[in-house]
Amino acid sequence: VSTPGGGSAKVTRCAGDQVVGDPYSPPCVQFSGDNGGATHHGVNAKEVHVSVRVLNEKGFQQTLAALAGASLTDTPDDIKRTITALAEYFNSHYQFYGRKMVLDFYDGQGSNTNELLGKGRDKAQVDATTVKSMGSFADLSATSEPYADALARKDVIGFGDPYLSTKWHDDHVPYIWSIATAGTKVANQAAEYATKKLCGKNAAFAGGALKGKPRKFASMAPENSWYQESVQVARGTFTAAKCDPGVNVAYQLDLGTMSNQASNIVAQLQSSGVTTVLCGCDPIIPVFLSGAAARQGYFPEFIIAGTALTDTDIVGQLWNQDFAKHAFGISSLTEPVPAQQTLGYAAYRAVRKDEPAFSVDLIYYQMAQFAIGLQMAGPTLNPKTFEAGMYAYPGKLGPAGFWGFGPHDMTTADDVREIYWSPSAVSKYNQKPGAYLETDHKRYKQGQIPGGDPQIPIPG
Repeated sequence: VSTPGGGSAKVTRCAGDQVVGDPYSPPCVQFSGDNGGATHHGVNAKEVHVSVRVLNEKGFQQTLAALAGASLTDTPDDIKRTITALAEYFNSHYQFYGRKMVLDFYDGQGSNTNELLGKGRDKAQVDATTVKSMGSFADLSATSEPYADALARKDVIGFGDPYLSTKWHDDHVPYIWSIATAGTKVANQAAEYATKKLCGKNAAFAGGALKGKPRKFASMAPENSWYQESVQVARGTFTAAKCDPGVNVAYQLDLGTMSNQASNIVAQLQSSGVTTVLCGCDPIIPVFLSGAAARQGYFPEFIIAGTALTDTDIVGQLWNQDFAKHAFGISSLTEPVPAQQTLGYAAYRAVRKDEPAFSVDLIYYQMAQFAIGLQMAGPTLNPKTFEAGMYAYPGKLGPAGFWGFGPHDMTTADDVREIYWSPSAVSKYNQKPGAYLETDHKRYKQGQIPGGDPQIPIPG
C-alpha cells in the first residue's frame, strides 16, 4: 500500500485478537514499512497527539463522593496519572503502526459544570482553539455538548459526549464518539421496554398506596434541548403504542439546586398520580429524589434507562433503599466483577503497581474506543480513515455491553439486559449491600425486547 509519505506500508492479518483476553480487542494485524508520517494535524511518523482538558472544579464525581464518602474522590493528579498509565498500556498492546499515543494535558478555561447546563459555549470554543493550536489530533475529554461541538468545528476528534442524540452525532460526523449511548437509542430502548412490558397494566412493583393501581407514567430527564429531543423520541414511541406517556418532568443539571428540585419533583409526581417514572437521569438527582419521596411515603416504580451510572451498584447504594427496591429496567452493562478485577484496573496495574483513579474503568473504556479506532484506521490516519476503521470493527460483547459502530451509530452500547434492584443482595463490585440483579440472563438489541411482565420479584 502506497502512503502519503511516498513509501509503502504492509499491513497483514494475524490469527485471533490483537490483545488476548481483551473482549473488545480489534483483530490482530502486523505492520511494516512507512506509515505515511504526517497524515493529519496532530499526527507524525512517531506520534498521535491527544489532548486532555484539566478543569479544577467540583463536578458530579465530587458530589457523589460527598454523598458516599471519600472513596469515590479523584484528584486531577489521580486522573492524569491514570490516563497516562493507560496510554502506555494501549501503546504497548495495540497496533498503532509505528506511532504512540502522546498526551497533551492543558488547563482549560471552560467549565464542564456550566457547559452541562448549556452555558459557557464561548469558553468551550476558546479551549477548542487551544487544542487546535497545540496540534492535537483528538481530545479525550469532550464530555459536554459545547466543548464537543467546538472541537468538531476545529477538525479535532472528540470522545465522551454525554448521551447526545443520534441526529447530533450525524451532524458531527466523523468527529464525535462516546461510550455514553446516543440519547435517541436510550430513549428507544427504554420506551420499547415500557410499552411492551408495562403499558395497560397495574403497578405491581410500586409501594404504599400506589401498589396495584393502574399504571400512570411520567418521563424525567434534564431540561437541555439535546436531552429533551430524546425524551420526545420516547414519548412518540408511547403514543404510537397507544400508551399515554404522562407528564414530562424536565430538571436542571445544577448540582447546587438538586435537593430543592427533587422535593418539587416529588410533589409534582404525587399530584399527577404517577405510579411509574422513566428516569433518563444523571447519577445525583435520584439520590435526592429517593430521599424526598421516602419522606413523603411515595414509592413509585422507578424505571432505569441505563444512563449515567444509574444502573451501577455504587450509585444505587446511595439511594434511599425503601425507594430503590422499586427500581428496575434495562442496562447495557454486563454482570459486574470486583473492582480489582475490571479491565481498566488490570490494564493500569500492567503498567504501574500503585492504585488507579476510582474512575479508572470509565477512563479505560473511553480510551479503548479511541485505541480501537487508531488500530482499525490503518497507517494513514485522519478523521475519515478513523471513521472507516470504526465502521469496520467487528462487533464485540464485553463488560460495557455490545460495541459496534456504523452509519448513525457513533456510540456504545447496542444492547441491554433486564435488571432490578435488591437492597439485600451483596454487590460483586464492592462487596457492600445493595446490587442490581439480572432476570433472564439474556441481552436484547433494539426491537428484540419481549413482551410479558417483568420477571422480577414483588418488592417486600
